[in-house]
Amino acid sequence: VFPPIPSEVIMPVAGVRAAAGAMSLIGVVASGTAGAMVGNLFWYFVARSVGLDRFKRLIDRHARWLTLAWYDVEKVRRAFGRFGAGIVFVGRMMPTLRTFISVPAGLVHMQWVKFLIWSTFGTALWSALLAAAGYLLGLRFGAVEEVAGPGASAIIFGLVIWYLWRQLTWKRRHPPPSAARPGSGPAPD
Repeated sequence: VFPPIPSEVIMPVAGVRAAAGAMSLIGVVASGTAGAMVGNLFWYFVARSVGLDRFKRLIDRHARWLTLAWYDVEKVRRAFGRFGAGIVFVGRMMPTLRTFISVPAGLVHMQWVKFLIWSTFGTALWSALLAAAGYLLGLRFGAVEEVAGPGASAIIFGLVIWYLWRQLTWKRRHPPPSAARPGSGPAPD
């Protein structure tokens, strides 16, 4: 939950320690998965307690800075209705996104057992891949960071660019609610 220490750092190092005999690889994966799931469930239940009604009020007040309109939330809700399990499972294996995927799942009230199962599967697979990479590379675990680090940096860079683009194009995409649409007002005299 806090401080956010990336699993790309922790799990390969733990895998190296397992290769040296200080820990078991299965224990490393189980501990990494359990620790991540505590944070995943925390954010899921925080978002679930906020709920869509309160979240809508937040969006109504701060839509532009959140770069989120209610239409976007409805798209996410529909996507989670159709593909929620897959979104959570795949999201758990994507740098940066895995931290935040609990929030929309909680907001749309995804069944918590389904969230728990698919989130655990995705988290365990990601933890196992990183720990195994550290285990197999031994003391060369820096090679894991050479691959995972740029990937995570590219995703963060992409998110920053996306956010800036959404800010710059906000007015064109989402006119203020008070703006009259052509043809919707009273006929001129």
